[in-house]
Amino acid sequence: MSAKDRNALTAVWDFFCSLKLTIVTLILLAATSIIGTVIQQNRSPQEYLQEYSETTFRLFDALGFFDMYHSWWFLALLALFSINLIACSIKRLPRVWKTVREPVLVADDALYRTLSNQEELLAKGAPSELKERLAAYVGRSFASPVVTERDGAVHLFAQKAPWARMGVYVTHLSILIIFAGAIIGTVWGYKAYVNIVEGTETTQVWPRGSDAPIDLGFAVRCDEFSVSYYPGSNRPKEFRSVLTVSEGGRTVIEKRPIIVNDPLTHNGITFYQSSYGPAGDPAFQFKVKLRSTGETQDVSVRQGERALLPGGGSFRVADFTESFQNFGAAARLEVTPADGPPRSFVVLKAFPEFDAQRGGEYIFSLVDYQQRFYTGLQVAKDPGVWVVWTGCFLMVVGSLIAFFLSHRRIWVTLRPHGDKTAIRFGGSAHRNQPAFEIFFDEFKKGLREEVKG
Repeated sequence: MSAKDRNALTAVWDFFCSLKLTIVTLILLAATSIIGTVIQQNRSPQEYLQEYSETTFRLFDALGFFDMYHSWWFLALLALFSINLIACSIKRLPRVWKTVREPVLVADDALYRTLSNQEELLAKGAPSELKERLAAYVGRSFASPVVTERDGAVHLFAQKAPWARMGVYVTHLSILIIFAGAIIGTVWGYKAYVNIVEGTETTQVWPRGSDAPIDLGFAVRCDEFSVSYYPGSNRPKEFRSVLTVSEGGRTVIEKRPIIVNDPLTHNGITFYQSSYGPAGDPAFQFKVKLRSTGETQDVSVRQGERALLPGGGSFRVADFTESFQNFGAAARLEVTPADGPPRSFVVLKAFPEFDAQRGGEYIFSLVDYQQRFYTGLQVAKDPGVWVVWTGCFLMVVGSLIAFFLSHRRIWVTLRPHGDKTAIRFGGSAHRNQPAFEIFFDEFKKGLREEVKG
């Protein structure tokens, strides 16, 4: 390989190892994520055209803003950040690994000059006499030392938490695992929806922004749907679906209730309670009494249909609600007498005698009603979710190691100096230097007292 080729490869390698590239990539990822938050994702073209002009819609669609997290440029940013992270780790890891696995056991003058925490003193006796005492002191106050004798000098080395240097690489690995889990969920997962009418089942769901259904591989049936309201309003307090899952003709989950924030999961597919609505017009049963004769008649009618009344009149249910103020279910009727103008009034199910006070030709009582609902479910499949959770766990572990643990080292050198021993010692910590300085001050005091003793 020529020098020109080596220089080109070195430039490429330095580019991917650059901290500036990391900062720029993170800023771009943050900025583009804002786009994905502001612009709702994976809606139908009709929904987007109601919000944006056709020109804006075509521009955003070409840029992939409507499905941003699947766009080539967003995935390219993730890939660039991942390569940058891997390159930075590869560049620095060998040196750190050597520091952890092959520590410097013998400190020379050059090493001591790099230490901000060091001290020198003279002690009576030969190095061989002081070796055991100082080794015991270092082990007692810090960590068990490695003793090396070389050229008439005795060298002690002790360290704590050398693996703390690997915390940052655990964090790097966790980010890559989270990215991998997100890509797995993006490629092999989906987000969809389905509406199931009470008493019916489905084996398919529909992804957002697509007309092609996805087969579930099993059947989901809505056995029952119910909704409760806040007192005195039509605002839903809670809506609840009872689902049954069958697979291969066999029931695997029977009548499992789900509500908002309490989903159902089967075969890695999760069903969330999302919405609801009426499925067709409700059916009513009324008891109608002709005031003049006392004749009564049971009438079954659907909302909007017109039904005949005794004496030649007719009526229809114009409107209905399950929660009318604080009175429960109520129907608004439009009654057309045989020889009079039409009238409109409300009938309450909870008060069957209420309409008798109205004074009209007919007295209505709402006996019962049946309204079928459909349940709207959001459906999500994310096979990468456990990969993401694994990455999150590793990120917590790596962050705890990186921020709360420190690799601390102590060197002690004993050399003959006439009939005495010159003792030189020092220490360093790769993080939290102020705390280590406090420790080293105490260590110095203790070592002086040990030598005097």
